[in-house]
Amino acid sequence: MTSLDKPTSETDQTHLTGPQHAGGKHAAQQDTASKAVTEAALFEAFGGVRGMVETVLPGLLFVTIFTINKDLHISAIAALAVSLALVAVRLIRRDTVKHAFSGVFGVAFGVVFAMMTGNAKDFYLPGMLYTLGLAVAYLGTAAAGVPLIGLILGPVFKENLSWRTRNPGRKKAYTKASYAWGLILLAKCAILFPLYWWADTTQFGWVLIALKIPPFLLAVYLTWVFLAKAPPPIDVFAEMEAEEQAEKDRKAEQAAAALRNPEA
Repeated sequence: MTSLDKPTSETDQTHLTGPQHAGGKHAAQQDTASKAVTEAALFEAFGGVRGMVETVLPGLLFVTIFTINKDLHISAIAALAVSLALVAVRLIRRDTVKHAFSGVFGVAFGVVFAMMTGNAKDFYLPGMLYTLGLAVAYLGTAAAGVPLIGLILGPVFKENLSWRTRNPGRKKAYTKASYAWGLILLAKCAILFPLYWWADTTQFGWVLIALKIPPFLLAVYLTWVFLAKAPPPIDVFAEMEAEEQAEKDRKAEQAAAALRNPEA
């Protein structure tokens, strides 16, 4: 084959291989873009790396200090102080504070429980009860046909609740993801609650810290897998804007028609 016979550009290759190849390539590009959007949205919804650090750091500081000096008060105050500092940093930088605030409330409840009972392990009890309640909520809402993960991620993907009635493939993916979250959190509770009674505070604290991130990452990964294979979200905000624009155009046409035919 001479140099003149060889395709010299992507356009030439598309022309030679036909529209079927071009369509397949376009579909593959759309699929890659959809997966990237899903990944970015999940990181935004669950706080990303920074959110994980803010979730782990107070508990890590608590168990580290308690391991060293066995002082409940110093450990609790240090954990609460670092939580407040993380919120302050976000406020100064004008970042979203929902993940940091949730961390502060969790730490504050833990500090109150531990101070009231005098048992350092009770610092972790509110978080464990919250995890158990969240597991039940994920499983219960999935079984009821209104999966919690869809309620959480719907606004992030600008689809709100359109997936419930207009996008059955998307609803199925959210249901699977909610079951995954529920079962993973339930398995985590099955490990932690027996240890809460049997292990000493230091051992229990380090096990709990070790179980903070891996189950979370597994649940996020499975959610990404399910949603990446699901139909794309219906952008209800774009639909509303299109409807508003269509209404404006209709009124403009009526006004123009009235000017053309003042006697009508």
